[in-house]
Amino acid sequence: MLNKTIVKLAIPLAVGALALTACSSDSGGGGDTLKIAFQGPLSGDNVALGENMQNGVKLAIDQANAKGDLGVKLEYVAADDQGLPDKATAAAQKVIDDESIVAVVGPAFSGPTNTSSPLYTEAGMVTVSPSATNPTLTDPKNGFKSLLRGVPNDNQQGAAMATYYAKKLKAKKVYLIDDKTDYGTGLAGVAEKGLKDAGIQVVRKAVPQKTPDYSATAKDVVNSKADALIYAGYYQDAAPFAKKLKDAGYKGAAISGDGTNDAKFIELAGDASEGWFLTCPCTDATVEAGTKKFTADYQKAFNRAPGTYSAEAYDIANMIIEQIRAKKGDVEREALRDALAKATYKGLTKSFSFDENGEFKGTDVYLYQVKGGKIGYLGNVNQLAG
Repeated sequence: MLNKTIVKLAIPLAVGALALTACSSDSGGGGDTLKIAFQGPLSGDNVALGENMQNGVKLAIDQANAKGDLGVKLEYVAADDQGLPDKATAAAQKVIDDESIVAVVGPAFSGPTNTSSPLYTEAGMVTVSPSATNPTLTDPKNGFKSLLRGVPNDNQQGAAMATYYAKKLKAKKVYLIDDKTDYGTGLAGVAEKGLKDAGIQVVRKAVPQKTPDYSATAKDVVNSKADALIYAGYYQDAAPFAKKLKDAGYKGAAISGDGTNDAKFIELAGDASEGWFLTCPCTDATVEAGTKKFTADYQKAFNRAPGTYSAEAYDIANMIIEQIRAKKGDVEREALRDALAKATYKGLTKSFSFDENGEFKGTDVYLYQVKGGKIGYLGNVNQLAG
């Protein structure tokens, strides 16, 4: 974790001025512009997850502009952090330095959220993440007063994995691997506790991202005689690991989280992805009745189906836009942050509201499975587990 004192010293003195006002003129004329940013991986190994969310934000902005009832024009700003903590401060500073930006959808990943949140807090800039799930991010000790989490955290997702293995698959021994990221270690820690509480034997191993060869780890899994596996990490590493597991002859169940829940996992892993379970505190926008129109609009705009967290990012952008509309385009950063923290918004995917620490008020986690080269939606994990 980047030392907060160092981070604060890195912020230009101009930030105080930037945080004061980003508003339209008294007349609220159509020539004024406000901007909403998205911070996430828009290049690098996990770009597909970032593009899913970016497109959801863009669609919400385009539709709001077409409606024309805000009194201002909205613009989208991309802040690429590559999903890496050491790139996050520069991405956040770029956003903060633009006086026209009033809110951020994101950061997308937990590590960059942890690194950039002190800067956003100092600037009074609200950030609403559709997907940063490490449970510790909303700990009051962090002082991340500008962070709102728009998704159930990994206390729910990790517990859901454990529940499904314990109650539905009746697993006896689980091999649990994390990728040493903030996201992976947090998710694995919760899953481990849930598995042990259910009386399941756990073998825990940490294997860092971008490991060049997963052969040894795959052999360890097979030799352990575990009947189930959890991989807590992202698709870029889950895919080569899945290939090595298949080569090693692993026959047990395998499950990974929202970091792997993307079509890129199948593209990179090929038939080694078949049968894998994937969890996500997100629904499938292409299946749920409430998101059918969104799916059609998204397909028309981007010539592709929405992916993981596309609809959630769209909802969060619209939640921000609703507050801009209520203020008739006269928006000040800190006031917008405070309004969103107290707001309740009924989106397409769920109802959004936050507790006093910025934590999302909701617990639902959903299960998917790769079948026939596609990710299939199975439903609510707890309901499936019985």
